Amino acid sequence: MTATQGNLASLSRFVFRAPSWYSSIGFALLIAAVIGVGAFDSRFVFEDAWEGVFYIGLPTVAASVFTPYVDRKLGGQLSRNQASLLALACELVMIAVVMVAAVVAVLTRLGQGFVVDALLVALASIFALRLFVIMAVSRQRLLVASAAASIQTVSAAVLLFVYSGTMRYLEWGGPLTRAYLFRANEAPERIAQMQYIDPEKFAILAGLCVVYAGGVWLFLTVIDQPWQRSLGVSVLDFVRGFIGHVAEGTRELEAFFEDIGEDAIVPVTVLSIRRPEGGEKARFVLPMLHPGPMGDIGGGNLPRRIAEQADGLAFPPHATAGHDFNLVTEREVGTVIDTAETAYQRIEYDATATKSVRVSEGDATLTGQAFGDNAFLTSTFSPGFADDVEYAVGLSAVSEARTGGLDDVMLADAHNCNDGLAGENLGHVVPGSERSFDMIYGAGEVGERLARATRQPFELGVAWDETSWEPEDGIGPLGIRVAVFDVPGSSEPGGRQAAKQFDGVGGQQTAYVFVDGNNMEPGLRDRIVSEIDAVDVVEVLTTDTHVVNTMKAENQVGDAIPESDLIAVIADLVDRAKADLEPVEAGMESETAEVTVFGNDRTEMLASTANAAVSMGAPLAGAIITAALAVSALIFLVAGL
Repeated sequence: MTATQGNLASLSRFVFRAPSWYSSIGFALLIAAVIGVGAFDSRFVFEDAWEGVFYIGLPTVAASVFTPYVDRKLGGQLSRNQASLLALACELVMIAVVMVAAVVAVLTRLGQGFVVDALLVALASIFALRLFVIMAVSRQRLLVASAAASIQTVSAAVLLFVYSGTMRYLEWGGPLTRAYLFRANEAPERIAQMQYIDPEKFAILAGLCVVYAGGVWLFLTVIDQPWQRSLGVSVLDFVRGFIGHVAEGTRELEAFFEDIGEDAIVPVTVLSIRRPEGGEKARFVLPMLHPGPMGDIGGGNLPRRIAEQADGLAFPPHATAGHDFNLVTEREVGTVIDTAETAYQRIEYDATATKSVRVSEGDATLTGQAFGDNAFLTSTFSPGFADDVEYAVGLSAVSEARTGGLDDVMLADAHNCNDGLAGENLGHVVPGSERSFDMIYGAGEVGERLARATRQPFELGVAWDETSWEPEDGIGPLGIRVAVFDVPGSSEPGGRQAAKQFDGVGGQQTAYVFVDGNNMEPGLRDRIVSEIDAVDVVEVLTTDTHVVNTMKAENQVGDAIPESDLIAVIADLVDRAKADLEPVEAGMESETAEVTVFGNDRTEMLASTANAAVSMGAPLAGAIITAALAVSALIFLVAGL
């Protein structure tokens, strides 16, 4: 992840799921009742509260109930939860504006007329706010979206029209009409002080709504231009899909990603370990893809989908690929699963393996182990900070590892030490960087040593704990999984120290710890490696699942949970895996899958465009709001002449 992508990811701190519609309505009515007690002056407190509910809460309820119905009838997709939350937000805006205006009226000579004018501005403002949200979520044209956007403003205006005495100016209808519609004498005393509002005020309200709608249109048009020019899509498509995903769990964001995606051919490598008599014990599956972009959108839940398809206990390591290799839709995951199954069916097994080899080259540390003529390698830059490894770097490292004579190589990015989104350089390992050559040269040395290493029969033990931690804690649904490979002759007391060179005559046990999370807090990997002393070699890997990043951009393993608790779970799993050791045989095979991914530089372009829109959005919105308020003041001035 680059700094630009990090800036975009950090925006997730502003994201939250919309509460249920009845929660929003209930809170809106409660606020209206509280405001009623403070604003109205009748004989009883409960009557004040009721009047607050009637005059302030009723338009909010009307907007909550009718907005999604009208919007969907016109082809939109605003949900009840979204509509209710929007109505509540608009109610709070209206209350804030009117309360501030009331204080100003008391402290100055502006009087009640200023409060009425402020109320009109507030009603026009919530119309503009609702128009903006509905156009963004439902992708309606301005005139069509105005129908649903105007419900709350119209409802409040109707109550103001009927109960303020404005109808007396119109002098239409007979006594029966006035008896039913003109109720100014029944309005609360403070509301009754607003009697006889000039009908021209409602014409002004209509004019303000037109002006503010024009401001919304201008804002969206200007903000949309960079997206149209660089990506050929609308920012509203992205906003609608993003809001729908985080608030309602919809999959519309995938349609946006599919529009900007590109076709790619990616290797899918499968390492299967089975018992000699048959029956798969474990399966390592590594598609050269990135498990993103978020939640279960695209390949965000790729590790879990892979795990569900394996007969044995599945280990889905993180590939050497960045966000450019995110799958655009969840449908593409099916293609990857089918390709992995094809590779699995072609596997030829071998009953021998080598001891693991660990090589440090510059900042990179690579650990590898051969199974027959194939090898599994994993790379880490710990204690240095690193995030994703570019696709081209990973392919080069695999090619370098095979030059020593290995047939096939599965290279995993351990993805186990990063400092989050801080700083300009977030640890992306790109082609041409010093770290990329550290990794490539290290892979070459590991490959050479494994190619000439002695092969012997071996055993495997596995263990799995889903854990009680949730994605909010940084742990995905796969929990923690451990695979321990035992080459004959290990398990003696002090065997760890005797086998530190990994090439001695003694046996060796190697534990691969898989944590279903997205990277780890700095130092945690090294602490796990040093404290797990029940085996000779330990490496810790995260799957980089993006399920844990639905609501929080930074949610690394060890951030929310105590490190000591995590290490205790891992230590127990290593002991359980050792107790599960039994003779096995292994085989590896690769196939290629044709899928649609974000595409080269698309992620950076998307992040840059989004960040530019955010940067220019606030000043542009401020300028348009200032201009709209200036026009509003001019309208009131002209109307008062």
